[in-house]
Amino acid sequence: MQRGWIVGALSCVLAATAAAGPETVSQPVLVTSPSPFGSCGLVGTDTLFVNSTVEPSAAVNPTNPLNIVVGYQQDRWSGGGARGLLAGVSFDGGLSWLRVVVPGISTCTGGPYERATDPWVSFAPNGDAYFFGMGFDFTTPPGRPGGNGKSAMLVSKSTDGGFTWGPPITLIEDLNSRFLNDKNTITADPGDARFAYAVWDRLQTPVGATINPDHVIGIGFKGPTMFSRTTDGGATWETARKIYDPGATSQTIGNQVVVLPNGTLLNFFNEILGFKNSDGGARFDFNLALIRSTDQGATWTHGPAIRAAKMMSMATVRPSGVIDPDPATGAETRVRSGDILPAVAVDRGATSPGRGNVYAVWQDARFSGLRIDEIGFARSTDGGLTWSTPIKINRTPTSLPDGSRQAFTPTVSVAADGTIAVSYYDFRNHFAGSPFLETDHWIVHCHPSSASCTSSADWLFESHVAGPFDMRKAPNARGYFLGDYMAMPAAGTRFKPVFVQSGPGSGRSDVFNATAAE
Repeated sequence: MQRGWIVGALSCVLAATAAAGPETVSQPVLVTSPSPFGSCGLVGTDTLFVNSTVEPSAAVNPTNPLNIVVGYQQDRWSGGGARGLLAGVSFDGGLSWLRVVVPGISTCTGGPYERATDPWVSFAPNGDAYFFGMGFDFTTPPGRPGGNGKSAMLVSKSTDGGFTWGPPITLIEDLNSRFLNDKNTITADPGDARFAYAVWDRLQTPVGATINPDHVIGIGFKGPTMFSRTTDGGATWETARKIYDPGATSQTIGNQVVVLPNGTLLNFFNEILGFKNSDGGARFDFNLALIRSTDQGATWTHGPAIRAAKMMSMATVRPSGVIDPDPATGAETRVRSGDILPAVAVDRGATSPGRGNVYAVWQDARFSGLRIDEIGFARSTDGGLTWSTPIKINRTPTSLPDGSRQAFTPTVSVAADGTIAVSYYDFRNHFAGSPFLETDHWIVHCHPSSASCTSSADWLFESHVAGPFDMRKAPNARGYFLGDYMAMPAAGTRFKPVFVQSGPGSGRSDVFNATAAE
């Protein structure tokens, strides 16, 4: 068995058809390169992983499908954030890549913040690109106990396919360390180039509590959904405002807007409802939830969110969702995954049999009796009002020990003909006693013209994308860390998976992209 920093057949150009069998897979292309930051920003009380690149977001230009932009963190810190945010830019469908520093966010990119994180990219229908990131100070200002320093949400725009980026516009900035703006996404309206929608959560802690920009959950927190939009193609942005508040001791995370073919906006998120147990401890209900807007974000539905499904990740029942199944030290070691972040996609294909359908995926432990995380899927055919019963769709062999069956960090995308693809990682090739934690990346697909896609039997065909590679060589940021999310934009009837692998040295990771095949 091959181990270490080894790429299997990567470039999973899913020729999205109803034909039976797994999708065609070709070779990978490296998106990232060694750090451009030199000696900038090396001072910190935590560990810096130079030349690590993690947490990619990606988008394809609707006016030129050969133009792809990938946003990612460059040089991850163990305590949160990175030295800067970069864009990988391709003008030949992913065969070659330019690496572009997105300016004006972190100090290493000419901005005012010590660190940057959570990159997200989106293309407008006229080819304009948006890059949404978070800037924050890791150092707490004197006299302000708890948490980090100032934090902000910033949007940059490119009119040349990502080759250059204008100065960022600040949507919100909090100087008080009790507040943290976190987990942002941006969606350019695919039907109207004037509009783009930015969402995130704004966490608030009690006086003296500690807050950090990495999966913050705890009694006493508040975390409403914040929203801003542009109505003039990114020239100006509306004042950030709260559009959903789950109440005290509760929060949202993973907010993401999708746009239905009729123009309705759906903002999805994990609604984390906090309670106190009779013994004074805390417990949480994790729910895949959404709110709606029928006027391009001017107003949003009032009252409780629509709860599509309960998210039964192992993160809800123990501190670590995914773990190293065979740690050399014998102690439980966390594999940091997207365990509390749902991923969503909508079918906008003009002639697709599933046009208007909405699809959601997340890590879910219900299929194993709450022992391990696997990949859950649900579908809505009525604009998010009602949902199918959650099913397991990863094809990880069930005969394996629990640790090797763990599947995590799913991404979902829909091609122009309606084919649904879901990517994820698992440990099926890991064996007990190995000095490596063998990790693979996979894609499964379903086509609504030949199946309902609401039964596990509809997801029989799986493609191997990459691996095995050694997860234990990944940057350690409260667990082995490749990113809280990956990406897989569609280009016509093909998919472009974008993901991270660790290696070859300790703390090293790189972003790869699939290359289209005929």
